[in-house]
Amino acid sequence: MSQALNETTNYKKTAGLLALTAFGMLGLGFASKPLYDTFCKITGYGGTPQQAEVNTSELLDRDMRVSFDSNVSADLPWSFKPDVPHVDVKVGQSTLAYYKVTNTSDRPVTGIATFNVTPIKAAPYFTKTECFCFTEQTLQPGQTVDFPVIFFVDSLIDEEKRNDDVKDITLSYTFFESDQTDLAGGISANTSIGSLN
Repeated sequence: MSQALNETTNYKKTAGLLALTAFGMLGLGFASKPLYDTFCKITGYGGTPQQAEVNTSELLDRDMRVSFDSNVSADLPWSFKPDVPHVDVKVGQSTLAYYKVTNTSDRPVTGIATFNVTPIKAAPYFTKTECFCFTEQTLQPGQTVDFPVIFFVDSLIDEEKRNDDVKDITLSYTFFESDQTDLAGGISANTSIGSLN
């Protein structure tokens, strides 16, 4: 009888341990995306630029061309283009650029932008001090908004020999329709930047 009781107890312990492991893995699954995003922002891994409050970089006499790319997912009825295709800057120089966004639909639409930088090895040195990315933006039908981005290429890029060939960096944004489309109208409360035309 005690052997059967021991086996039952062992089965219950094993089942409990497996259930705990399954819940733990489920929790890690939900946490993995935010953890990965944080890792990418800190290290520049995967073409993720750095973000900073201010430019503390040294201004160097090294020229860099920064090209701008814009993409819109197929389900988002927006026109999205940079004002200029590229700018030539000095390493360490703060620069302001604009992207123009127009809602081409007959309804209010909320979008959210993601971004990356190529070449990937330049990402840890490309730093944005102001950006419209990862913030929901709501546009009314036909509304056009200019979204600014302020950035600099950190002078630390000059300290590694492997970066000597980096002369052109591309900043690429992709807008997706957000699940939080504001049907009540108006620019969303999260829109803190951009000038309305």
